[in-house]
Amino acid sequence: MCNLHLNYPPSGLREYFSQTDERTAAPRIPVMVNMTSASVSSKKNQKLQDTPHRRTHSLDQIRAANKNVSMMDEYSDEEEDFQGADQEAMPPSPEHEMKKTALEEEPLDQIDFSIFSGNLRRDDRDNSRNCWRISDGNNFRVRSKNFCYDKSKIPAGKSLMDLVAVDWFKDTKRMDHVARRPGCAAQVASEKGLFSLVVNVQVPGSTHYSMVFYFVMKELTSGSLLQRFVDGDDEFRNSRMKLIPSVPKGSWIVRQSVGSTPCLLGKAVDCNYIRGPKYLEIDVDIGSSTVANGVLGLVIGVITSLVVDMAFLVQGNTPDELPEQLIGAVRASHIELSSAIVPKLEPDTSE
Repeated sequence: MCNLHLNYPPSGLREYFSQTDERTAAPRIPVMVNMTSASVSSKKNQKLQDTPHRRTHSLDQIRAANKNVSMMDEYSDEEEDFQGADQEAMPPSPEHEMKKTALEEEPLDQIDFSIFSGNLRRDDRDNSRNCWRISDGNNFRVRSKNFCYDKSKIPAGKSLMDLVAVDWFKDTKRMDHVARRPGCAAQVASEKGLFSLVVNVQVPGSTHYSMVFYFVMKELTSGSLLQRFVDGDDEFRNSRMKLIPSVPKGSWIVRQSVGSTPCLLGKAVDCNYIRGPKYLEIDVDIGSSTVANGVLGLVIGVITSLVVDMAFLVQGNTPDELPEQLIGAVRASHIELSSAIVPKLEPDTSE
């Protein structure tokens, strides 16, 4: 039995995953519940303490200390998620299921991955270290065509976009709008007439880190949910951008704390959206939430021992927006902090 050193007390970690589809989710650690509540809309640019008070918890201590603590129920889907859905209507007929609408993207021709590069290498072999690979979409469950009627979910299957590169950056300050960097995958895609969605996960600290995912497709389908998300306002984007996390390999505490509960990113942390001519960048500021910082305090010290899966998608709320489809999914394996590089960013002229 090993002990973990936590950089932060895991205050309110369950609140971080409160935006959920699950009626009955996997149990979480009771100690995550019996702490002072922290708001998910905490102050912007809040930094992790560099030398926080450290606490050591063994699994036996956690179980003993929380033996009689009742678990909080997961939030279930709110009715307002289904604007326009007739609650007494019958599920779509098989004939309706067969009809493709403009909201359901068609896979396009294969993209030449060889033109893209990032500083974190891709390695599709099992047990590889300090690398990424594309995660199988069927590992994630998303809302089905009939979700509004029966809450059913299905394996996600094929993603809408191709993950073509991952960058792993560090700097003395937070790195915003990284898609402006000359030679990055988003700029290469733009030169080829392709569209990119860039997810920049920003990790605060005495050294700031960013893990940047570049998802590419030939073009947006006009009228699709993805197109409406890309060209929508920030309120719409914040209410729809969803992350499904998973930790297939890691300590028991980390795996149970993170779970696989879907999370609406814009309601958990601050997200900044930069719309370029042929891309949308989403800067996900983990430092804006004390709850998310608590998660990091649990994870960052053992990151090299973890395999983490992340799926990104736009939440579908009404029958014509379903079934949900992944934007893309990634597996990051045994990441080394020392492998991050300092990016060369041009002055930001987007503001």
